[in-house]
Amino acid sequence: MQFVFDERKAAQAAAYLLRRHGGPMPSARLVRLLYLVDRRGFAEMEYPTTGDRFVAMPDGPALARIPELIAGERREAESCWSAFVSPSPNGCVTAIGPCEEGRLSEYDRELIGGVLDEFGAMDDEALGSHLRTLPEWTAPAGPCADIDPRIILRDIGYSEDAIAEVESELASVYWLRTNYAATG
Repeated sequence: MQFVFDERKAAQAAAYLLRRHGGPMPSARLVRLLYLVDRRGFAEMEYPTTGDRFVAMPDGPALARIPELIAGERREAESCWSAFVSPSPNGCVTAIGPCEEGRLSEYDRELIGGVLDEFGAMDDEALGSHLRTLPEWTAPAGPCADIDPRIILRDIGYSEDAIAEVESELASVYWLRTNYAATG
């Protein structure tokens, strides 16, 4: 299953989460919370909020591109990440710029708020422990490994036929978004 990463929406989601949190946050914690947002969005709506790829890291599941954006290692063409999120001292990130949330739906904002309400007060050790109990995570043999999103759907009760239907729909969405972006 492939998703189309939306950097602007990811940046807006990160900034919204940081603002709702009330200030700077360690970058690893932001990635963990955004993973939970994407996971829950995928489980509820069959598409993650940011469209980032799910990966297994030694310390738990994470997102693939957002850590690279935070570190300044990767920028999409005409990157917008730094207009919304900026590094701050001690490995933290903070929301900057205007409160633009145009890519976030009401559902996205409620989803982010719900994840922050449920997991935001956990200390880093408890949050990491929780993430490592999720059925899609297994310790990777190397620095990281892809997570199969079908595991999440199986865990919440999807049949193999329903998973195949979701996979087909996602393939169509992926084709449309990547081909439209290439020609539009």
